[in-house]
Parts: sequence; structure tokens; C-alpha cells
Amino acid sequence: MTARRVLVVNSGSSSLKYAVVEPDSATMVADGTIERIGEGQVPDHDAALRVVFDELADDMAGVVAVGHRVVHGGPHLHAPALIDDALIDTLEDLSPLAPLHNPPAVLGIEVARKALPDLPHVAVFDTAFFHDLPPAAATYAIDREVAERWDIRRYGFHGTSHQYVSEQAAEFLGVPLQSLSQIVLHLGNGASASAIVGGRPIDTSMGLTPMEGLVMGTRSGDIDPGVLTYLVRTAGMSVEDVEEMLNRRSGVRGLGGEIDFRVLHQRIDAGDEAARLAYDVYIHRLRKYIGAYLALLGSVDVITFTAGVGENDSAVRRDAVSGMTTLGIELDEHLNASPGRAARRISAQDSPTTVLVIPTNEELAIARACVQFVEN
Repeated sequence: MTARRVLVVNSGSSSLKYAVVEPDSATMVADGTIERIGEGQVPDHDAALRVVFDELADDMAGVVAVGHRVVHGGPHLHAPALIDDALIDTLEDLSPLAPLHNPPAVLGIEVARKALPDLPHVAVFDTAFFHDLPPAAATYAIDREVAERWDIRRYGFHGTSHQYVSEQAAEFLGVPLQSLSQIVLHLGNGASASAIVGGRPIDTSMGLTPMEGLVMGTRSGDIDPGVLTYLVRTAGMSVEDVEEMLNRRSGVRGLGGEIDFRVLHQRIDAGDEAARLAYDVYIHRLRKYIGAYLALLGSVDVITFTAGVGENDSAVRRDAVSGMTTLGIELDEHLNASPGRAARRISAQDSPTTVLVIPTNEELAIARACVQFVEN
């Protein structure tokens, strides 16, 4: 008998990530990514999903639901939801809050629903984990009526990853989740930090949109709002120009001309000053958030690095917490430098704060959320 499975779909503007997951055994049956949609042999998302179904022909037996990662759920969507026409309309209305993410997600959902009409399609929201942030963390200090009228607040993103990793940290340490104060650092092309107490977040770096906070691959992270009005008023840039720059031509790429940290390190070693500055700015911002969350938490039991950069770049991990011994954070240089794909400890034996590397698994988290939803 085939174990129950979930097809997880993460649709981007020019890519489609997919996975067939058995949530009970945490088994990844199949997964892959189709890139450069619209640029070559795969002209659109319909064609991309046809490719996916061809590749998954032998793996779809036992699929009980299709789970879709949706980045922004707005103020009201904070639990897995059955996708119907009304929900799609709502997701389209939320597109201004996540213009790079929600529109392609809707496109992928529409295509998948047509291809698999007999399966329940479930939306799982990146913002859900942070829905109940304390008001002091969620509220921006702007005109209250404006904020309420336009649903402006800190929503937070990568929530599926932050929740999964924080739970895995407790499991790895063999202690109750409710007993831990944690900092989770999700460092990929998109990057975010969270402070978590007893399994619940008390702050996170991303805000109304996925642009605030840490320096990212192509996104600026924190920036003085006056820069934006200055560029519009004085430099003559349009709002669209500014948004395009902040989303696609900023961050590490905007400063150093490169998004791949492996190449960035090579350029630094070759004496590239722009690459060095990009890296230094990235680390500086990361350290500021670690320090801020230490202050909020008072003390931290565990700091966890995850996602592509966090899991694989030992230099970033080293530089993010170097010189913090007096704050109770000390790495074991050998453990940190040793490659590995499994969850592992990289802190010194006598470090008061445990530092971990835990691979994120958003696909498994989404699959589990889907199964729980369709069974209730």
C-alpha cells in the first residue's frame, strides 16, 4: 500500500519548485525545479506543470492533496486554507504587498487546479507563524488611522521555515520547545531573522513586505524611508523604478555584483573591494539583528543557522557571531568549518548558548500542514 503523499508546489515568476512528500515518514519521494520559464523550451507555467507531471508519473500514487506555498496572507489569512475561486481573488488583491511572490503563486495555483481538479488544493502562508506577534513588534509608528485603513503592520515571512527549524532545534537538543529562547537565522537569497520564546515568535526582521530587515541577495533590507522619497523627488525616479531597484538590484548583488556567496568569496580573495564591501555590509546588518534579539530575549539558549547560505557558508556563520564570547556565544572553529548536511552543533562545548545548523524543510512542513488540514 502506497503511503499518503502531498504534492507541494512553489511557483515563482520564472521558476517552479515541486516535491512529492510523505509527511508521516518525512520522506522526499521526488523533487525538482524548473527554471527559466518563458525563456526557452518551457514557455509558460502550463507547460512547466506538464513537465512536472511527466517527471512525477510514477510518484503521484497516494497523493491526497496539493500544497501551495503562498508568501503573503494579509491580515486575515493565517491558517492553511482550501483554495477556491474566492480565495484566489483575495490572493490577487494582496499582490501589492508581495509583488514578486503572490502573482506567480496565483498563476501556479490556477494551472495546478486545472490539471488536478479532483484533489484538494491547500494554501499555506509564509506569514502565518508571525500572525500573533506582540503588538509592540507588529506595529509601525505611523499614523494609526492610515495603518488601520491599509492593513499596514509587520507580517513577517519565511514563517514556515522559522517554525520548522525552531521545532527541530528543540528536538535536536532533546528539550521541550516551550523551555527555549531562540534566534533563528534563515539566510538564503531571501534572508530573515526571528526571536522565538517557547515556540512563539516575539519579533522578526521582515515587515509589511519581504523587503525589510537583513541584507539579501537582491533586496536591500532596512533602509531610511527618506532615501525613497529623495530618489522620487530629487533623482526623478518613479515609484516603479525604486521598487525595482530595491527588490532586484540591491542587496549583495547591488553592492558586489554577485548573488552567489561562493563566487563572492572568490572575488574577495582576489582583492575585489566591491565584493568585500558587500560582504561586510551583509555581516554588519546580521550582527545588528543578533544583538537586538539578544536584548529582547535577555538571554538566548540556541541560535540556529538555516537555508542556503546559513547551512553552507561557514565564513558567514563565523563572522556573524565572532567576538560574542562575553555574550555567551562561542563557536567551535573545527565543527563550524566541517561540512555536513544533517542537523549539527557548531558551538564550543562550554558555550552557554548553543549554536546549531539545521537544514530547513519547508516542503515537509507544508505537506504536514496540508494533511492536518484535509483530515480535520
